[in-house]
Amino acid sequence: MSATLARRMFGLLEPICLVTFFADECNDELAALGHPTYWDGYFASRAAPLGRVPAEVVHAAFYSFADGEAARHIPSAWEKISPEASVAARERGSAASVRRILGDELAGSPGLARAADLITKAALSAPIAGRMMYAGMRTLEVPGDPVARLWHSATTLREHRGDGHIAALLGASIGGTEAHVISALAAGIYPAESFGRIHHLPKKRLAAVMDGLRERGLIDAEGRFTDAGRETQQRVEALTDELAAPPYDALTPAELDELIADLEPITAKLVAAGSQ
Repeated sequence: MSATLARRMFGLLEPICLVTFFADECNDELAALGHPTYWDGYFASRAAPLGRVPAEVVHAAFYSFADGEAARHIPSAWEKISPEASVAARERGSAASVRRILGDELAGSPGLARAADLITKAALSAPIAGRMMYAGMRTLEVPGDPVARLWHSATTLREHRGDGHIAALLGASIGGTEAHVISALAAGIYPAESFGRIHHLPKKRLAAVMDGLRERGLIDAEGRFTDAGRETQQRVEALTDELAAPPYDALTPAELDELIADLEPITAKLVAAGSQ
């Protein structure tokens, strides 16, 4: 499958995955378990497929969080709530969000069930070597319910893509906080330090990151992309798309066409709702 089609699939699947972070049901399920904050639930449920690993492993696998952020939540998030309970709550809440946003007719449609089957076929097909988060998702049982299966397999592919994105960032010597700066600038957010994923970090830490990017010629004195910075960002994204392509090799051209046609109305409804 081409990188272009991998990018197309990312656009179709990402709104399905985003309900986990934007809609209320997942957070409500995790809070009901006893996770006191959004981030406790986030770290516990997303890291859960890895098992009871230490914070250092979660930090490495997630890559983009600043030093010490994982350790605020792991392993304390699992002291009273098992990883298995957290990941099950994430699935329940996320599937409930998708079902609510889509409505009964679309959620129960043959097209959604077929899309879930095809996405699962792709999600279970790729090699796991070098893909830590994807490998963790592959250890989980695939849900029987079509809506839950659609979310689960889309999220499995999201983690596969994320693992490849980390490899692309490492190849370009872009660290986790630097990656957020670059993503913010690519999205038109200025100053990049105002981006929601990093604005809370100590000003001295952010200043050091910006200075490092300036020294490498990736941003200018005002904190905007240089030509080299924009080229680096585009090169990372292109390699991410290329590395995300292998799962879709499991689908025939006819299956891919069917999958895209079935996903388009699902994605459109989720996008219209902001995945929340």
